[in-house]
Amino acid sequence: MNERPHTSKAFDEDLREIEAMVMTMGGLVEAAIADAAKALDMRDEEEAEKVIASDKRVDALEEEINTAVVRMIALRQPMADDLRLAVTVMKIAGNLERMGDYAKNIAKRTPVLVQGPPIMGASNSLRRMAKSVRLMLKDALDAYARRDVALAMDVRVRDREVDQMNSALFREFLTHMMEDPRNITACMHLLFIAKNLERVGDHVTSIAEQVVFMTTGSTPDDDRPKQDDTSTVAAIGSHGAGG
Repeated sequence: MNERPHTSKAFDEDLREIEAMVMTMGGLVEAAIADAAKALDMRDEEEAEKVIASDKRVDALEEEINTAVVRMIALRQPMADDLRLAVTVMKIAGNLERMGDYAKNIAKRTPVLVQGPPIMGASNSLRRMAKSVRLMLKDALDAYARRDVALAMDVRVRDREVDQMNSALFREFLTHMMEDPRNITACMHLLFIAKNLERVGDHVTSIAEQVVFMTTGSTPDDDRPKQDDTSTVAAIGSHGAGG
């Protein structure tokens, strides 16, 4: 009967160390998103290479976190609430790792885009979109650190704005491609970049939902707000082109 307080204290100490690694990982991913957008905006291949190289540290941290969580569960044998915290940490680390991959993918397209002329307005639009998802990530991590359900729910709602940006960019790039076939290659890369940022927003939303689950024991009971109609636009665009 006297073991539980000791075990609980040891669990809390382990969890604090692991959560510190999660916050470090989150900071690296935030920086990668910002730097990938900057490299694209400045057409800076050297900056893009730094983003690509930095992803190895993100991957390594995810492995460290997962190993530490498994060890903590084995040693501390946490009860239901503590086990929920431990599992949530692993899920958040997984989401951050995927976001790091998307930032790397954006950086990989920069050298290709540098080879041709810039597409008018694309850089500013994508920079705004990257800033939105980066600020969402910052707030999701703050919500996690503070166990702030209201902030997590606010982040979740803001994903709709990112979806709307992606849809607007899809239309914009589609117009550029239809007006001048020489724009097709660059615009296809830009479409993938916008989609990568939209997927970052989805993973941030997943973190926000994990914070709600971790804190309350239940997931949000309403459907996740989505506002991405690019599939509909694509269907309309192909139909129009065929006519």
